[in-house]
Amino acid sequence: MGLTKKKRVVKEVQQLIMITIGAIIAAVGLELFLVPNDILDGGIIGLSIITAELTGLNMSLFLIIFNIPFLYIGYKRIGTKFTLHTLYGVIVLSIFTSYLHHFEPFTDDLFLATVVGAVILGAGVGLVIRTGGALDGTEIIAILVSKKRPVSVGQFVMIVNVFIFVLAALLVFSWETAMYSIITYFIAYKMIDIVVEGMEELKSVTIISDKPEEIANSLIQELGRGITYIHGEGVYSNEPKKIIYTIVSRIELSSLRTIAQEIDPKALIAIENVADVSGSNFRKSSAH
Repeated sequence: MGLTKKKRVVKEVQQLIMITIGAIIAAVGLELFLVPNDILDGGIIGLSIITAELTGLNMSLFLIIFNIPFLYIGYKRIGTKFTLHTLYGVIVLSIFTSYLHHFEPFTDDLFLATVVGAVILGAGVGLVIRTGGALDGTEIIAILVSKKRPVSVGQFVMIVNVFIFVLAALLVFSWETAMYSIITYFIAYKMIDIVVEGMEELKSVTIISDKPEEIANSLIQELGRGITYIHGEGVYSNEPKKIIYTIVSRIELSSLRTIAQEIDPKALIAIENVADVSGSNFRKSSAH
């Protein structure tokens, strides 16, 4: 039990370090690229910036107030650990945006600020989400929605931000600022997806063939991937069937198709996108 508890503590410390790094990266993207060039942030931070502009009060005050209901939803729907990680991430983000606010921005070129700032911000936010937290209340809702709908976290955040940018253009900033902000978040949400779901595009492949052993053996020899047989049964023939299941990278997909179709031109090959893979069996291995 002592060893298990020690592992838990070590893992928690590692997670807090990663959330800290992610929040600092996001703060750099915000304060050294986006905010000084009047490029609006989205989500709760965007709403906080708009409200601060309208009221003249400090943005950090609204950052905490606006996040409270979302943190409560996260606590009820996702759990205490996630909520505490998010609260910690928001606090670190607030501290470092306040600290970095006094530094000169890296560039006053709007195009460079938009692209580089978006990449940095998206990487920071994605790192926090991947670790098990969030930096913005809208991300909590995005995570809940992504579990029930075929929408990624980044896509949902982008949709919410478009509405915020339109609101900003109407109330506080210019349409030019809103348009730059939309470009920023188009790039940022792609970065969030890359960090959260992985850069390498993986595909799960199901092959139904009358020659499963031949295909499986060839795939192992040529690609070195682990193969799993799923045992099924033909509806009309009532005959048992070995269905091949494997996971390959996008680059290997063409080779897989060629191998399967050369052995059995009538083989049914179904391909699906895979967001992430964990476990040693995915890497180059023998049959299992």
